[in-house]
Amino acid sequence: MSFWSSISFNLAVLMNLLVAFFYPFKGVRGGTLEPHWSGLLWTAMLISLAIVIALPKPHGIRALIASTILRLIFSVGLQPTLFLLGAFNVCNKIIFLMSFVGNCGTFTRGYRAMVLDVEFLYHLLYLLICAMGLFVHEFFYSLLLFDLVYREETLLNVIKSVTRNGRSIILTAVLALILVYLFSIVGYLFFKDDFILEVDRLPNETALPEAGESLASEFLYSDVCRVETGENCSSPAPKEELVLAEETEQDKEHTCETLLMCIVTVLSHGLRSGGGVGDVLRKPSKEEPLFAARVIYDLLFFFMVIIIVLNLIFGVIIDTFADLRSEKQKKEEILKTTCFICGLERDKFDNKTVTFEEHIKEEHNMWHYLCFIVLVKVKDSTEYTGPESYVAEMIKERNLDWFPRMRAMSLVSSDSEGEQNELRNLQEKLESTMKLVTNLSGQLSELKDQMTEQRKQKQRIGLLGHPPHMNVNPQQPA
Repeated sequence: MSFWSSISFNLAVLMNLLVAFFYPFKGVRGGTLEPHWSGLLWTAMLISLAIVIALPKPHGIRALIASTILRLIFSVGLQPTLFLLGAFNVCNKIIFLMSFVGNCGTFTRGYRAMVLDVEFLYHLLYLLICAMGLFVHEFFYSLLLFDLVYREETLLNVIKSVTRNGRSIILTAVLALILVYLFSIVGYLFFKDDFILEVDRLPNETALPEAGESLASEFLYSDVCRVETGENCSSPAPKEELVLAEETEQDKEHTCETLLMCIVTVLSHGLRSGGGVGDVLRKPSKEEPLFAARVIYDLLFFFMVIIIVLNLIFGVIIDTFADLRSEKQKKEEILKTTCFICGLERDKFDNKTVTFEEHIKEEHNMWHYLCFIVLVKVKDSTEYTGPESYVAEMIKERNLDWFPRMRAMSLVSSDSEGEQNELRNLQEKLESTMKLVTNLSGQLSELKDQMTEQRKQKQRIGLLGHPPHMNVNPQQPA
């Protein structure tokens, strides 16, 4: 489908180039090419065809298409070639739309879902414009170039920068209209005569008296030079000063005779002029009584409307575009540094057996998950395995619990290996501690035996120093 969409866009660009360079097509006809140029085109087309057959590469296909279109233009003419290109674009878009409807199931969801499907309506409108360019007028092909906005996200963000904060922009524009209305009222009341603008009138042919007109009309136009008959062509021209004065008067007109005309003038010329409405009004003299009021009027319009209000609108648009750009950069950064399936970040795979790139390409490849979902959807339910039945039920319930959120087998295995190493180290430490405790226990028992032996010896020495048959009474005299 993306290939068919690219074909439609390239055809739209090509048809608009032909319309831009050769419209109107009256002087462009087929069969007007010189023989050597015609032979060169045939040679280029045959060489391109041979290259496409031998090496089917995109550049060879483009060269073949370009040479074929040029050959058609100079063989059958520009309009028939444009008609053929338009018909091919319509057929291509019909195939695209049928594929889009089949993939999305647009008609199976009911008419309400079909009407609310913006993407389907967009492609339907695209097909309608192709048909109008083919059967109504070639200028409708110019609308197809807006497909570039739909294809490029950057241009889409430019449009969103205006539509996202549309309410703020509209309210600011309403404030600008209110200010324009107030300045128009002030201009109508006090500076009505200053609204004199230069205009460029369309040139009108001099009306000459027809045969049978009155003598008065003949007298009035007696000095007009008649080119057909050569009469009065040698009569003296009017004075240059009078002619310049009349032209000057005719090139200026009052544009504030009514309040509506004042509003239109201030809105049209005031907002489009860099210095405000003062740039297009009459330049007053310093000796006029309303000179100071006119200066204040021009400065207030410049500061309030041109500087403040218009820059507010531009600021809202620029800030919105900056926010959209930062959001896009943040999304791209998340996609680069975070696994789409499990949500684990890149730093979780530092100093692990599996790198982050290997993880997102082999272990958690999102296209593998998509293929698995498609397999579950197209496979007969009676042939499901246990995991497939579980996943099919989860997909039907729109439940994503079957995704491995915040976990991966590679990290689990590496973590288990780390735990085993820690257990091994702890076991070794425990064994060494047990050996030490055993040694200490042996030493303590030996020390205990020694202490026991020493006590026994002391008791023996005490018994030998004080025999039991001699009772010495210290209070009895010798």
